[in-house]
Amino acid sequence: MLDYKTHFHGKKITIMGLGLLGRGVGDVEFLAACGAELIVTDLKTKKELAPSLRRLRKYPKITYVLGKHRLEDFRNQDMILKAAGVPLDSPYVAKARKHRIPIEMDASLFMRLAPEVTFIGVTGTRGKSTTTQLIYQILKKHLGLNRSQKRTVGPRASAPGLARKTLQSKVFLGGNVQGVATLPLLAKVHPGDFVVAELDSWQLQGFGDANLPAGKAGMSPPIAVFTNFMPDHLNYYRGSMQKYWDDKVNIFKWQKEGDVIVCGEGVSKRIKTRGDKIIARTRDIPKSWKLLIPGVHNRENAASAYHVGKILGVKESVIRTTLEHFKGVPGRLELVRTWRGVEVYNDTTSTTPNALIAALETLGRKKKNVVLIAGGTDKNLEYGNAAQSIKKYVKAIIFFPGTATEKMKKLLPRGFEYTKVKSMKEGLKQAVICSAKGDVILLSPCAASFGLFKNEYDRGEQFNREVRKLS
Repeated sequence: MLDYKTHFHGKKITIMGLGLLGRGVGDVEFLAACGAELIVTDLKTKKELAPSLRRLRKYPKITYVLGKHRLEDFRNQDMILKAAGVPLDSPYVAKARKHRIPIEMDASLFMRLAPEVTFIGVTGTRGKSTTTQLIYQILKKHLGLNRSQKRTVGPRASAPGLARKTLQSKVFLGGNVQGVATLPLLAKVHPGDFVVAELDSWQLQGFGDANLPAGKAGMSPPIAVFTNFMPDHLNYYRGSMQKYWDDKVNIFKWQKEGDVIVCGEGVSKRIKTRGDKIIARTRDIPKSWKLLIPGVHNRENAASAYHVGKILGVKESVIRTTLEHFKGVPGRLELVRTWRGVEVYNDTTSTTPNALIAALETLGRKKKNVVLIAGGTDKNLEYGNAAQSIKKYVKAIIFFPGTATEKMKKLLPRGFEYTKVKSMKEGLKQAVICSAKGDVILLSPCAASFGLFKNEYDRGEQFNREVRKLS
């Protein structure tokens, strides 16, 4: 395995993007502990980044450039570690490329430096968080049950790209997981371990730009999952679904013979790989398996996790038990509580029309029974189909202000009443007023969180706090 401390010791590294979600902070802590010479730069100010900066006080040698970026910090460096979401046309990244400085991202850099670990990457517009957690829980249960047995496990162990597993193996989460930085896992993993990583389109840029030896253009996880592909992030990709797809394809584009991708039916025809392709269908999960997580879309997610488990030699009984006991991921159709006969759901990660439609089709009934809390910042998306679902299932809407709200309002049927609020406390208060026994209060914003909230996690946490206060 890599001597990671020696690898990074003394290296001059610019870290572009510290953020507040914990991933940037984790990478900075790890590299500082390895003895790297760090410049940390972020467009957020010192005041905005205060929680992250407090965690880094014990590393006084770090140089900070906050509230701006400087071109001089992107030359004469050994590496640039780029956070997710850096603009495609960033002049600072262009400056580094001009000076032939490697551009890295934490998940792809980890995979390249930990070759004896089986890396399972999961992407998709929707469902990647749930699918990632399902796979993680399946492997965790599998390894726990077999730890006392003296044998080696896992078919495909001899296939290219897959480490051979021992029963002392562990499984770790990485990628786009709140509070989890992937690069520091280099200090925790051992040969034969598993890492299950949720990868959004921005993180997958790193797999296409990986700093590989001459003649190799990119890399993909040896086991990949691609749940679906729908419009999203078109504000970032300037309206181009092709540019969005170009980042997503890195999940399978560079796979080798013996690698495998599990994909949803809707995206399967677009996927061409040198490895094996398995299509996950809802019917792959027997009807007798009773899942706690609601909705057809979650059965699709479970089907993807099921196939990954089978690829790795997990017994079907273990897979079934795990799927049937999985309670879901916070903020994804999360039943927070039932209050006076009203079910209250947190679906804060619903930032697209397709996500809202899935939530309404899962929770809605013929009688309009949903009191919806929605709205926020537009991501250059179309809301026509979402408006039709609202018309079918929703009895009342409470809107947060924002550009997405203005677009949705114009598509509502004439006479459809709505309320506009400026805080989560006020929003839940209005939802309670509009609800009756047998109804559902649903936070499913169908928009980004910019403006009222720090991020979608902050939005969901505020909602849960207010719901728990209901007497």
